[in-house]
Amino acid sequence: MNDLFYLTEDQRMIRDLARKVARDRIAPHAAHYDETESYPTESMRALVDSGLFGVWVPEEYGGTNMGCLALALVAEELGWACAGTTTNFGAHPLGGLPILLAGTTEQKKKYLPRLAAGEFMAAYSLSEPGAGSDAASLRTTAVRTGDRYVLNGAKQWCSHGDHADVITVFVTVDPGKRAKGITAFLIEKDVPGFALGKKERKMGIRCSPTVALHFTDCAVPIEQRLGEEGEGFKIAMQTLDMTRPMTGAMAVGIGQAALDAAAAYAKERRQFGQPIAAFQGIQFMLADMAMQVHAARLMVHHAARQIDAGVRGNTYEASMAKCWAGDAAMKVATDAVQIFGGYGYTREFPVERYMRDAKIMQIYEGTNQIQRMIIAKELLGGGA
Repeated sequence: MNDLFYLTEDQRMIRDLARKVARDRIAPHAAHYDETESYPTESMRALVDSGLFGVWVPEEYGGTNMGCLALALVAEELGWACAGTTTNFGAHPLGGLPILLAGTTEQKKKYLPRLAAGEFMAAYSLSEPGAGSDAASLRTTAVRTGDRYVLNGAKQWCSHGDHADVITVFVTVDPGKRAKGITAFLIEKDVPGFALGKKERKMGIRCSPTVALHFTDCAVPIEQRLGEEGEGFKIAMQTLDMTRPMTGAMAVGIGQAALDAAAAYAKERRQFGQPIAAFQGIQFMLADMAMQVHAARLMVHHAARQIDAGVRGNTYEASMAKCWAGDAAMKVATDAVQIFGGYGYTREFPVERYMRDAKIMQIYEGTNQIQRMIIAKELLGGGA
C-alpha cells in the first residue's frame, strides 16, 4: 500500500515498524502456531521488544500516546502476518482502555505503565454462557460486603485470558437492573476464588487462547472496582467504540494477505497455456477483492481518526468499520481459496488459514448482525 496522504510521519513510522516486526518475526512462525495450536511466545516477545504495546497509552504513563489510528495501522500489519497473535495483541488495549477511560489516578498509575511496557498483559471479559449478544443480561454477581465485593459466576470467551495479569471483568450488582446493574472490576490472576476454565478448541486464531473464567466467593477489594456501581455497561460500550476500528484493521490485514497471495498465485499458475491471471474471470475476482480491502481500510481509518480528533459518539462509524471490514475479510479470503482451487483447500498454502481466521472477524467484539442493529439504531436516531 502506498503512503496515505493523511498519515503523519510518526504514523508512517509506527506502521513501518509494525510491518517489519510482522514480516520478519511473526509471519514465519504463523503456520506453526496455527498447526500446533500453541501460544506464540516468540511472536509476543517480538511485540514487547518493539514497544508496540504502548501505542495507546499516554506518555505520562510510559506509552507513546499515538492514538487509535496508529493502533489500527499496527493491527493491520500484524493481522497480515498472524491473526492469532494479533488477537492476543488486541486483547491488551481492549482490557486496558477501560482503565484509561474510567480508572482512578491510583489505578492508572498501578497498571498503565506496566501495560505500556508489556510487563503486564490485559484482557477483557464481558460475555457469559448465557449472555453474548445480549450483553446486558449478565448473571455473574458482585455483592458488596463492607470494603469488598464477593463475585460468583462464570464468564465465557475471554481472549488471552489465561495469559493476562489483569482482566477487566463485567459483572452485575443486580441482575434485575440489566445494563444499569453492570459494574466493572479489575481482577488480577492470582486473586483467591478466581479460576480459569475451559480453553476452547477453535476453527481459527488458534494461537490465541480463548478461555472461560470462574468466580467462587471471590473477594475483591473496593479499590479494584472500575468506576461506580452501574457504570460498567457504559464503560464496556465506550471501550468497544474505541477498539472496533482496531478489530476492523485486523480484518483488513487478513484480507490484504489473502489478496496478495491470490494475486501472486494467479500470475504463477498456468492453465490452457497461460497464467490464470490472463483470464477475465480471475481478473474481475481480484479487482473486487482489491476494492473490498481498500474500502474497508478507508472506513477503518475514518473511524479511528474520529476518535483521535475527540469526536464523541463515534458508535455509528466504529460499527460500520468493524462490520464492513469483517465481511470483506471473509469474502476476500473465500475468493482467494477459490482462485487457488484445490491447492487453496490444502494446508500447503496459507489461504485456507486466512479463511478460517477471517470468520471470527464477523463474530467477536459484537457479531456483524449486532453491528447492523447498532448502525440502524444510530441511523434512525435511536428510535429503532
